[in-house]
Amino acid sequence: MVANRGEIAIRVFRACTELGIRTVAVYSEQDTGQMHRQKADEAYLIGKGLPPVAAYLDIPDIIKVAKENDVDAIHPGYGFLSERSDFAQACADAGVRFIGPSPEVVRKMGDKVEARAIAIRAGVPVVPGTDGPVTCLSEAQEFSNTYGFPIIFKAAYGGGGRGMRVVKEYEELEENYQRAYSEALAAFGNGALFVEKFVERPRHIEVQILGDKYGNVIHLYERDCSIQRRHQKVVEMAPAVQLDPHLRDRLTADSVNLARQVGYENAGTVEFLVDKHGRHYFIEVNSRLQVEHTVTEQITDVDLVHAQLHVCEGRSLPELGLKQDKIRINGFAIQCRVTTEDPARGFQPDTGRLEVFRTGEGMGIRLDSASAFQGAVISPHYDSLLVKVIASGNDLPAAAAKMNRALAEFRVRGVKVGSLPTARRNLELVREPESAWKCIF
Repeated sequence: MVANRGEIAIRVFRACTELGIRTVAVYSEQDTGQMHRQKADEAYLIGKGLPPVAAYLDIPDIIKVAKENDVDAIHPGYGFLSERSDFAQACADAGVRFIGPSPEVVRKMGDKVEARAIAIRAGVPVVPGTDGPVTCLSEAQEFSNTYGFPIIFKAAYGGGGRGMRVVKEYEELEENYQRAYSEALAAFGNGALFVEKFVERPRHIEVQILGDKYGNVIHLYERDCSIQRRHQKVVEMAPAVQLDPHLRDRLTADSVNLARQVGYENAGTVEFLVDKHGRHYFIEVNSRLQVEHTVTEQITDVDLVHAQLHVCEGRSLPELGLKQDKIRINGFAIQCRVTTEDPARGFQPDTGRLEVFRTGEGMGIRLDSASAFQGAVISPHYDSLLVKVIASGNDLPAAAAKMNRALAEFRVRGVKVGSLPTARRNLELVREPESAWKCIF
């Protein structure tokens, strides 16, 4: 079963089908016509009578459907319940395998404050920040008095840019504290925040890790996710452009050490900020599959979902042929997220019926999508992601040229897709390695 919807559910179903595993989809009342239902062998309604998002957060109902239909394992996808330790524990209690780390590791990594403490114990550098969630505005004021501005508020129990606010001067402190608290509470059910010194104009570098049940941990190199809007990634690249080889070695070694420190199992991502002086700082661990896992797959030729499923079955990484000295970077890959957003309204999500939908395809292009087809109805209830476009080439200019050509071929009518011209402008900046560096800094 995939306890999720849309593009990531279909991605996992395809991997299962390739491995001869029967699949089960779940869907909310609002998702009755969604494509992920059609890609599974069976599909069941969950969260009857609940709001759209709440349906996919209904742990008892999801577990009930799993048990009634002899489900052996549940893949959480990303978002929703993917980083909820209580969901991982509910699966274990029901005798259903959770395709991810153990409930205890999910809990530790989901708590950014505890994850930070683990990183410090593992000798991984961290950004100066509070030791625990702040409980009131005065604690944030005390931190800013010690470290100065800018600072950043972050949700202690969630990610994805929600509950995150940058404060550049004292007069903005109270308003941003209240806004961040409200956003975190609405998104994650817990408004707890912690405070960090804000690293200005950093590169956002993340390392893909993979662990098994026997203590083996490897990395699959890094991704550069520095091109963002409102703390949301919009273009991702692998490997990172013009990354000093010694820095790459430190980032990957720190990621593996951190994973071993907690006995990490299955796929995960260790995220870092790299400042203009080449210093790196740990941010967080995402104990799940990332939206941008695709670019890592393209440059390493490792199917991460296959690996997740095999590890869950109890197979070791060496048994799967996944040894560190066998993992190589092969070429370059870029991912652009095509989203239904209206640039005239500050890139707010747009909804409606897709009257025209023609994709850009061809050699070197991979498309991961869900309900992106002519006649599809784009709902206001969920994420605005329409399709992920992944371009691969021998080097960055080749991959960028393929991506630029593919995006130029897209024709979408009925909803706004402001991300298409935005992505193409970004690609013009990254067609040459030197320009990519300037784009990021």
